[in-house]
Amino acid sequence: MGVTDPAGPLMDRDEVDRALARLGAEHEAIETSLLALQDHAGRRLLEGAELTGTTRERWTSAEASITLLWAYFDAYTDALRSAREIRARRRWSSREDLVELTELLRGESVTVAGSATATANAPTLLSAAGRLSERFSLTTLVDRMNELYATSLDMVVTADAVWSALPARIDLLAAELQRTRKLAHSVGVRPGEHPAGDDLERITRTLTKLREDVVSDPLAFWVPAPGSSAPGGGRPDTTVYDREAQALEEVRREIDAVLTVRQDAEARLIKLRDVLSRADRTLAEARTARGEVLAKIAATEVPVVSGPPTVLQEQLAAAAEYRRGAQWHRLSPLLESLEQKAEDELLRARESLTAVTAPLAVRAELRGRLDAYKAKVARHGLAEDPFLIERYDAARRMLWSAPCDLRVAEQAVLRYQQSVAEALGAPRVPQQSGPEDRRGE
Repeated sequence: MGVTDPAGPLMDRDEVDRALARLGAEHEAIETSLLALQDHAGRRLLEGAELTGTTRERWTSAEASITLLWAYFDAYTDALRSAREIRARRRWSSREDLVELTELLRGESVTVAGSATATANAPTLLSAAGRLSERFSLTTLVDRMNELYATSLDMVVTADAVWSALPARIDLLAAELQRTRKLAHSVGVRPGEHPAGDDLERITRTLTKLREDVVSDPLAFWVPAPGSSAPGGGRPDTTVYDREAQALEEVRREIDAVLTVRQDAEARLIKLRDVLSRADRTLAEARTARGEVLAKIAATEVPVVSGPPTVLQEQLAAAAEYRRGAQWHRLSPLLESLEQKAEDELLRARESLTAVTAPLAVRAELRGRLDAYKAKVARHGLAEDPFLIERYDAARRMLWSAPCDLRVAEQAVLRYQQSVAEALGAPRVPQQSGPEDRRGE
C-alpha cells in the first residue's frame, strides 16, 4: 500500500491532477491488496475453523481489523469520488473548487463511521474508544489501513504457513507409525509386554494431540524471526514433531533388531550351544588335569575347578522356547545377554585349565632344561663324567617320580646346571632358590 502527500498550501490545477492520478493508482493498489486478503486461503480456513487459544484471540481481533479496513476503504473511495466530481465540474477549476479540493485532498475531510462491534474488537491502538465515527486526512487514513492490513495479513499468513507445513508432516509420520505398529505386532512387540510397544502407544497419543492442537491453535506453533517485520516472518515450531519422529526412528531400529533376531536365531543358538559345550569340555579337562596334578605333584596348592553354571543352560533352554513360540521380542535381549555370558564362561574355563596345569608346565620346563644340558654335556665329550652323571640321575629321579616335589626338583636341576657350567669352565649359574648344596664337590 502507498501513502499520500503531506498537507500543504492551496493546490493548483496541476497539483490536483497529479494528486488525483496518484490517489487513483493508490486506490487500485489498496483494492487489489484487500481483495487478495479476502481471497487468501488462510483467511478462508480461519473463518471455518474451530479455533482455540492464541489463534482464537488474534483472529477475533483480525476479523474486526478487516471489517474496519473495508470501512476505511469505502470512506477513501467516497472521498476520491467526491474529489473527481469537483474536478470534473469545469475544465479550469475555479479558486473555490481548488480550496475545496485542497481541503478534501489534504485536510481531515474524511469521516468514517465505525460499527460498535468492529471498534470494540479492533486493536486498541487503532480503535477510537468511546466514538462512533472518526475524521481523517487521506494520509492518515492510508496509514491506518497500512497498519491494519499488515497485522491482519501477518496473522493470516502465519496460520496458513503452520497449517501448510505441520498437519501434512504429522499425517505422514502417523502413517509411518501405523506401518511400524503392524510390524511390531508381527514380532510380538506389544504394549505392556515390551518397552517399544509402550513407546508406540505414547507416540500415537502425542501425535494425535499434536495434530488437534495445530489445527485449532496454529499460532501456538510459530517461531517469529528475530528482527523481521515482514508478514509471516518466522517458521513453524516443529520441536514436538521432531522429538516424536526421533522416538519413532529409535523404535524402528529396535524392531529391526528383533527382525534380525528372527532371521538369525537358529544360527546364534547353535553357536551358543557350541561355546557352552567347549566351556564344559574345558572344565572337564581341568578337573581331570587337577586329579593328575594332585597325583603327580607334591606340596602344591591346586585350585578347585567348579562345575558348569546351570543357570546358563536354563537360559539357553528358555531362549530355544522363545524361538519355538516366536517370542522374538523376548529372545532378542536374552540372546545378547547369553552370548556375552557364554564367552565369559569359556574364558573362565580356559583360565581354570591354565591355573590347574601350571605345575605340570613347570615340571615339563624343568625336564626340558635337564635334557638340554645333558645334550650339551655330550657335545663337549663329558657324557661319561661320573659326577655329572650322578647329578643328572638325581635330578631325573626327582622329575620322573610321582609325586614330584617341584621345589626340590628345581634345586636338583639347578645344581646339575652349575656342575655343567663348572666342568665347561663357564661362569657359575646363579642360585634361583634354596641354599647351595656342595656335597660331593
